[in-house]
Amino acid sequence: MAYEFTSELETGNELIDSEHKELIDAINNLLLACGEGKGRGEIRKTLEFLNDYIAYHFSDEEKIQRQYGYPDYENHKRYHEEYKRIVAGILNEFEQGGATVALVSKTNQAIAGWLLNHIKKEDVKVAAHIRSKRQD
Repeated sequence: MAYEFTSELETGNELIDSEHKELIDAINNLLLACGEGKGRGEIRKTLEFLNDYIAYHFSDEEKIQRQYGYPDYENHKRYHEEYKRIVAGILNEFEQGGATVALVSKTNQAIAGWLLNHIKKEDVKVAAHIRSKRQD
């Protein structure tokens, strides 16, 4: 199942939305590689990209939150740290046992599900806060 960047995922911030699209593309590539039984190297490459890119993306998001004085910054940062641990754990699990059906399922739930839920629930709050500050 491929994920799409739909209007409900848009924050209205061009940088953040473009980075979210990159993350969704990486998740889709990972799921496709696992589903097609691609080599460990391809799956590893995608997991490593995802692991690196979320650090880059979260850094951008947190910088914007600080810039606009987002009041729930500390909690949002904790969500990011939790997600980094989840992705690192899945990468470690892959290194230990390969691309198992259980790993693909966990990737779907833990990586894709978490990210999409986070964008819809948390990132839209940040975007609304930024819009309100720009109107002041």
